[in-house]
Amino acid sequence: MASFPPRTSACAARSHRSPNRPDIIAGVRHDLPGGDLIDQGLTDLAAGAETAESLLVSIGAPRLRQLGVAVPDTFPSSEHRLYALLSASDPDSAHARYNALLRRLVSFERALACGR
Repeated sequence: MASFPPRTSACAARSHRSPNRPDIIAGVRHDLPGGDLIDQGLTDLAAGAETAESLLVSIGAPRLRQLGVAVPDTFPSSEHRLYALLSASDPDSAHARYNALLRRLVSFERALACGR
């Protein structure tokens, strides 16, 4: 019977951090999926503006910080606040837009983790 090496994710082999890697990423890479949303969200969050983008960054703050992104203080209950904000402008599509934003956040986090 053949022995196979343990399974790893596609990016696990590429994600070895260099000891010289900065802890804080100064600018968010726009070439990553969702980078434009995250960059705008960081700007809005730093200004204290409650926007869809700043609430999205608030939702992803723990993982983003783990990945080295400097995230300012976040909004409490950001998941509920984001849904309420989306629902206020168009209640019929709020759920779909909420899920689409979360997918873009996760795509950004995964791409950043892989070092794309």
